Order: sequence, then structure tokens, then C-alpha cells
Amino acid sequence: MVRGPLVRAASVLQRGAWSGAPSDRVLLDYDARHRRRIRMTGAGGLTFLLDLPRPAALAQGDALQLEDGRLVEVAAAPEELLSITAPDDHTLLRLAWHLGNRHLPTEIQPGAVFIRYDHVIEEMVKKLGGSVERVHRPFQPEGGAYGPAHMHAHD
Repeated sequence: MVRGPLVRAASVLQRGAWSGAPSDRVLLDYDARHRRRIRMTGAGGLTFLLDLPRPAALAQGDALQLEDGRLVEVAAAPEELLSITAPDDHTLLRLAWHLGNRHLPTEIQPGAVFIRYDHVIEEMVKKLGGSVERVHRPFQPEGGAYGPAHMHAHD
């Protein structure tokens, strides 16, 4: 079977900047939402090439615009996370500082912060006075002061 070239998705429309029914939907975890170029297949079977000019941090509700004008909705896949709470604001702020000090992607919500499940960090949080609960939900960490959420490393 001879196949032609894949249709390309070369631009991202942010949530709220597009309307109408999408042609398909891709369900992506946090890591998979940070891409520049990769072959993707939507839930409905549409296969296309994500081919962005630079890496992008895709978010729940964004759309990938295909070169033929169709849209593919981005959905954040549920992941195993830790919901971290504390008995008071000061303790939660201290915990958030410790998470940031470890360069962990962190989602901040009123009264709780969320990180990817990590048994070592779970124990640290408990020792510092926090409470943890494993949850399974989409993860959308903070973008940070310098742009979209990203993995951070020291070279």
C-alpha cells in the first residue's frame, strides 16, 4: 500500500481563540504536550505530522491547525499526581518553595498544589507537615516567569 505524505499541523490556536467542531482530538500527557515535531494519531484515527517552527507547550483546549484548515483539539490526559495540602497557608508556601527548589513542575490551585507522583517527594512533604493524596487527573503546571511550563536542567 502506497501512502502519501501526512497532512501537517504547523500552528497552534490557544484555547478560546478557535471555535467550531474539531475534526479529531489528541489525548496527551504533560510530556507529550511539549513537542515540536512528531507523528500523531487522534482518537478518531486521523494521523498527521505535528511540525511546529519551535517547541510549544500545548494546553487543554488548544487546537492544532492542519494545513488544510481542519482543527485537532488538544486534551490533557489524566496522570498519576500528588495533591499536596497543608494545615495553613504558611506551611503550604514552605512546601511550594521546596518543590520549586527541586525544579519540579507544579500546578498551583487554591489550597493545594499538584505534582507528578514521586514517592521520595511524598515522604518529604509529610515530614514537612503537609498532607498528600494520590489523584488521577490532567496536569497543567505553572508556566514560570520565563514562559511556558518546561522541564528544567542544570548543565
